[in-house]
Amino acid sequence: MEYQHGGDIYTNSVTMDYSANINPLGLPQKVKEALHEAVEHCSCYPDSRCLALKKALAEFHQVPSEAVICGNGAADLIFQIVQAVKPDHALLIAPSFLEYRQALLASSCEITYFDLDEKEGFRLEVKKLEKWIEESKIHFQMIFLCNPNNPTGFAAKREDLAGFLDFCREKGIFCVVDECFNEFLQDPERYSILEDLQKEEYGHVFLLKAFTKIYAMAGLRLGYGICFNRKMLDRMEELRQPWSVSTLAQAAGIAALKETDYVEQTRALIASEREFLKQKLLELGFFVFDSMANYIFFRDMRGAALEEENLLYRQLLGRKVLIRSCANYRGLDGTYYRICVKQRKENEEFISILESVCRETPCGCPNMLKCKGNLHGNTLQVSQYAPSAWAICKEKE
Repeated sequence: MEYQHGGDIYTNSVTMDYSANINPLGLPQKVKEALHEAVEHCSCYPDSRCLALKKALAEFHQVPSEAVICGNGAADLIFQIVQAVKPDHALLIAPSFLEYRQALLASSCEITYFDLDEKEGFRLEVKKLEKWIEESKIHFQMIFLCNPNNPTGFAAKREDLAGFLDFCREKGIFCVVDECFNEFLQDPERYSILEDLQKEEYGHVFLLKAFTKIYAMAGLRLGYGICFNRKMLDRMEELRQPWSVSTLAQAAGIAALKETDYVEQTRALIASEREFLKQKLLELGFFVFDSMANYIFFRDMRGAALEEENLLYRQLLGRKVLIRSCANYRGLDGTYYRICVKQRKENEEFISILESVCRETPCGCPNMLKCKGNLHGNTLQVSQYAPSAWAICKEKE
């Protein structure tokens, strides 16, 4: 089976991985120390109930520990919540994270898609979604919302989501809100539903979070959910495998929650380097969407790229650089890509390699790197949501 995600450094010869959206600061030192200490306890079974970790998460988020559930990464909980709800018909936003579809198909659920519009920058307009659901006349039992969305990097504001959650309660739709990249946002509270979640009427909402990205713990596999529907959490506990969260992962999670300075440093780094990379991509003539997260979504509209599937992916892989092709997302093709944000030295090296690729496959303009189009005369509508440097190549004319 073809690998579906970023981070496939095992079947590719790679010296630079820009395909996986992991904190570029790496695993916090205190987490490494906690892992070292936890090794001494690995001859015992881990706490199947994750009591200490749940307590730490409850204190961190100011919620009751009974509202917290832990899993072997966020993907583990995605499959659990689908099995617990057992929807007949679910609604997915497209493009968005692929595991939602996989979990729903594993439960023999029918899926309908709400396709985001490129002319609107692939942003989710909540009122437009509500109107579409009303007009569809379909009785959906479940919906997944990724906020910020993957791969586009856009986040809906808390007040917009709160209104939509009220709408879903009236329609009997169970909502899973995935905030696994929320901590990378400059003002995460402005986009999180956590505070609203504690309202009694929000028992139809499951908030998904993970240690994977923000704490660079992808290899440890640790995710968690917050939900105030006790019956739903009990069903998930019945469905899950025992000892699904290892001793090492639990110890690492408890230590990670204390790394507040590390998280603040991360946000500052991501904000600066994200803008640096966006500007460099624009200067090279790529169509760049205005991501808010720790990754950048862009499109390669070079003439050769429009004719050859995944051209940029293959060109960079030939230089041992891995990026995320978005060709397997619904509504996208091999001209759409996602790259992560790293530290300045790595980003400069990546841009240097990308420049060499662009020189090898120019648009036909004799001064390609100064041309802001590389479109071979093609035009692409630019909206207020996706400001870009695209223009018709005047040099070529």
